[in-house]
Amino acid sequence: MTMIAVLDKVPGISDHHAAFFEALRCAGFAGEIEIGHDTRLVHATDNSIYQRHPEAVVFPKHQDDLVCLARLAGQMEWRSVVLAPRGGGTGTNGQSLTDGVVVDLSRHMNRILEINTEEKWVRVEPGVVKDQLNAAIAPHGLFFAPELSTSNRATIGGMISTDASGQGSCTYGKTRDHVLALSTVLLGGEILQSEKLDDAELAARRQGGSRVAQIHDCVAGIYEREKETIGQVFPKLNRCLTGYDLYHLRDDTGRFDLTSLICGSEGTLGFLAEARLNLLVIPPHSILVNIRYDSFMDALRDARALIGFKPLSIETIDSRVLGLAMQDFVWNSVESYFPEDETGPARGVNLVEFAGHDERALREKVEVFLDHLRGDQTVSRRGHTLAEGRKAVSQVYAMRKRAVGLLGNVQGEARPQPFVEDTAVPPERLADFIAEFRALLDSHGLDYGMFGHVDAGVLHVRPLLDMRHPKDAARIRPLSDAVFALTRRYGGLLWGEHGKGVRSEYVPEIFGSLYPCLQQIKAAFDPHDQLNPGKIAAPEAIARPLLRVDSVPMRGAQDRQIPDPVWKGFGTAMHCNGNGACFNYDQDDPMCPSWKATRDRRFSPKGRASLLREWLRLQAEAGKDVGALEQSHPSLGQRLGALFHRRAAAPRDFSHQLYDSLATCLACKSCTSQCPVKVDVPDFRARFLNLYHQRYARPLRDYVVGMIEYTLPLMARFARLYNAGARLPVVRSLGKRLFGLVDMPSMQGAELAEICRIWEVEAARPERLAALSAEEKARSVILMPDLFTRHFETPLICALIELVSRCGYQVYLAESLACGKPLHVHGFLGMFASQARRNASWLRGLGASGVSIVGLDPAMTLIYRQEYRKIAGIEALPAVLLPQEFLLKALPERNTPDIGRASETQHVFLGHCTEKTALAGSGNDWQALFARVGLNLRLEKTGCCGMSGTFGHEARNAETSRVIFEQSWGMHLDRDSRQRFLASGYSCRSQVKRFRGMKLDHPLVVLLERLRGEALQS
Repeated sequence: MTMIAVLDKVPGISDHHAAFFEALRCAGFAGEIEIGHDTRLVHATDNSIYQRHPEAVVFPKHQDDLVCLARLAGQMEWRSVVLAPRGGGTGTNGQSLTDGVVVDLSRHMNRILEINTEEKWVRVEPGVVKDQLNAAIAPHGLFFAPELSTSNRATIGGMISTDASGQGSCTYGKTRDHVLALSTVLLGGEILQSEKLDDAELAARRQGGSRVAQIHDCVAGIYEREKETIGQVFPKLNRCLTGYDLYHLRDDTGRFDLTSLICGSEGTLGFLAEARLNLLVIPPHSILVNIRYDSFMDALRDARALIGFKPLSIETIDSRVLGLAMQDFVWNSVESYFPEDETGPARGVNLVEFAGHDERALREKVEVFLDHLRGDQTVSRRGHTLAEGRKAVSQVYAMRKRAVGLLGNVQGEARPQPFVEDTAVPPERLADFIAEFRALLDSHGLDYGMFGHVDAGVLHVRPLLDMRHPKDAARIRPLSDAVFALTRRYGGLLWGEHGKGVRSEYVPEIFGSLYPCLQQIKAAFDPHDQLNPGKIAAPEAIARPLLRVDSVPMRGAQDRQIPDPVWKGFGTAMHCNGNGACFNYDQDDPMCPSWKATRDRRFSPKGRASLLREWLRLQAEAGKDVGALEQSHPSLGQRLGALFHRRAAAPRDFSHQLYDSLATCLACKSCTSQCPVKVDVPDFRARFLNLYHQRYARPLRDYVVGMIEYTLPLMARFARLYNAGARLPVVRSLGKRLFGLVDMPSMQGAELAEICRIWEVEAARPERLAALSAEEKARSVILMPDLFTRHFETPLICALIELVSRCGYQVYLAESLACGKPLHVHGFLGMFASQARRNASWLRGLGASGVSIVGLDPAMTLIYRQEYRKIAGIEALPAVLLPQEFLLKALPERNTPDIGRASETQHVFLGHCTEKTALAGSGNDWQALFARVGLNLRLEKTGCCGMSGTFGHEARNAETSRVIFEQSWGMHLDRDSRQRFLASGYSCRSQVKRFRGMKLDHPLVVLLERLRGEALQS
């Protein structure tokens, strides 16, 4: 049969684990316990090359849940149950991956509990995201120092567990340098409060038979016996030696503190429940010197001298990362800092930051540094630029932060892989070390990307490997061994920043005679090796070995089960590398609103890509060629059969879990540009729905929404009847129950014909346009409004006609086409392709004249540049411009110094998700147009409005839509009623009207008001 297979043979859980979860619920665990294949699968990967399928995922709601879990797991009956805490899931070495039970601390335990601005500390739960914390304390002039490239999704718990550090560590130190105290739930349910203790307090803590007492006695005894050996084994590096950090058990004043031991322990000692963190004052002044080089090695060698000027940090980037950044939306904001010369773009860059509280002293320091650059001839430099002020500096660092993700967007099957990517050596030896590192990779014929923290001697190196190919997967062992030996020879570490995880097999050699001490510590905390076993150390009495880099299941082994044509056919979704950019906490960032609203990782681009890969693998395992199924045409009998085949007929089919994940996608397309790998969820969502509904019945809602463009002209004939009915409670209730739709908007019947008469608008016909002279064509425009604007916001079309006419253009009004967007969103791909081909033919006829074609709504206009381009048989299309793109040419500069100067109205622009992510400069275009008529326009940073076409009108999504709106747009709209908010998206304006009862104008309305005002003044 030409339809997908039923996938009901997915892994279940053992009876023993099922009994454990039943006991856990009976013990009072309040959080979720999820055993579905989909949730387990999403938590089976991180940003590493590994994939370990857990038995279940539990989501504790508070510390009491952790105590409940740890107390139960500590009982003899459940000693075979292993647990691994997880935060942001951005680890590069499988630190949080387990085949046991994942304890996800990010969903609920993400509260900032207390901020003490006077004493400069904060108390947080482990699931708080670093940028979330800094956003909360920034108004007080404070920040939490360790800076990470993943700071918008990395959790504090994860930072503590890996003792994370990053940019600026030579100035600010590592995470442990800013942790004042920790509350850790131990196996068995006791709570360890780690803080600085004097000798008398330590002696008291060592007394008694509790686990807390045993731990203090064990660790203090080791320090007393091995102090001299500890000093010899631990290298004198900025990044030190973590997991377990014996070197910093006592501070400079001699006080004992277990906090340093827990920092970097990777969840092997207990569950972090709370942390008290030290805060620093934000330096108000900063300058970033961006130095360009002819080669990456020049940049590395130059860093030796630059370190002597004691900057806050020195970051370096190679030509590969720079080249990828140039293809990303982030380049729009930083291009001016990296100008090209006659020899092309720079081959290496050093970003050298200076910051301070005294601006004059800072500038003097920078000037001395610049004098060195101008006078020193030891290294060939192409030049430098300055980014001054926190905003400018942050823009450049935003590009540097995307380096990890951008490397994943290298084209081809071989992609940069993280397994030897955080080596640390003495900074003065870094250049020579990297020269040998590169020679090693070159000897294997491998390409690679490099970036990192040269001031700390840390460079991130990711060799390009195709992990689906067994030959490349087999390179992990020899390369890991060789790089480990190389770091040892240079007096460095294999893990300088990202923890050990699967690389724990190297721990015994690194720690040498101290390794038995680590085993004793592990036994004191976790005597039966239940907490993230195989990582860092194992109790001596336990036979379980440490994990090895080539003995843990790799994602590539699963991926290679997907046939090559299918793998390549689904493109970027297959190459999601788990960097987690879609878990961005910022509510005012457009990236993945469904994740932000639900906190469910299944409902994110990474989660959906993971589920799709598994679905494709299982289909192949069942003997189905998904690529062939996409090209086939189901028979009439099959199509009729699907109408009556409900999902209840095969309730265990994994396809339903993928369907449920994709059902929460808004199809806003933010992922297609904001994701560094450019994972296009709306594209594979439509393709999956097309196949899914060849087996399973569609809800009536899909037909109503999918065909709405075709029914709108008919509905418009009965607009008054429709509007009256839509307001009746009984009709609304019926619409929700029958069609699954709520809050449908009213149709508008503005006199478009009258406006066309006044402004002498003509119908856009190819033969009429072809007859125009060159001069006439230059002053003509074809307006092609979408059907939604045509029938629900007709006055806006009238405004655009008048605005363009007042700019001196002859308007030709094209037929409002059914662009097919609703068809695509709901997976009616055959009908969509047919409609798109018809439209393409019509557009080519109009475009042959050379007259500009202008759409109106962003989502409905950009479809011609996005989805249409992927359809076979559609060759090049004429450009369909957005209003601002055309008006930049059409609207002349105005000399209007007096008009509107007395107005106190502040115009604020709220951008449409699809528009501002696909066209990074769209807001700036509107700003430029407002400036031409003497007005200011502020661009407000917002997330998604939550409507996104008909998503918000679907009853199943109504609550999610509301949550998304309130998280960002609602907060901005409630701040100041004196502001005049403007929005370019029809769905955005509709959503605001629904939840706030406010009418937002399109920015072109303000421009029209301005031109009308000028006409009245003249």
